[in-house]
Amino acid sequence: MNCNQKKISLIFLQDVTGFMVGSRSEQAGIIKDGAKMVNAVANSVVPKITVIIGNSYGAGNYAMCGKAYDPRFIYAWPSAKIAVMGGEQAAKTILQIQVGALKSKGKIIEPVEEKKILDAIKDRYEKQTTPYYAAARMWVDGIIDPLSTRSVISEGLKSASHNAEMPVFKTGVIQV
Repeated sequence: MNCNQKKISLIFLQDVTGFMVGSRSEQAGIIKDGAKMVNAVANSVVPKITVIIGNSYGAGNYAMCGKAYDPRFIYAWPSAKIAVMGGEQAAKTILQIQVGALKSKGKIIEPVEEKKILDAIKDRYEKQTTPYYAAARMWVDGIIDPLSTRSVISEGLKSASHNAEMPVFKTGVIQV
């Protein structure tokens, strides 16, 4: 919020597995604090540049200015992983859905067959979390060499400095 008030561009370096869930995290305030950050990023009016250097999963992707929050530029390192959730969790969730659908049709799933389905899901999911998959769908503007990160950010900031008039920064209601 301070950067928006002072018209300073935001840079996000993402390596985030998402927000922690569970009663301990909730009691510690992760939902309220996460909501504040998401609100500030979503309503930001200054130029935003995002570089995905590691994982970019779930709500962490949004809070750290993922594609849905309209960064001016969004880049990824070749080692980046981009998804709604981590591969293991996603594969198990999809497996439960598929096995449940098969069981509802009266089919009996043997453990060997279940493992085969799980492996197929993991393989497909692994391919779909790569930055190349994301770039092919224009979810990232480019895949950059980690060694050129500083110069890419610098060029992005130079480009953003020619920004037209910025709207007024309004956050809406933030729970304190």
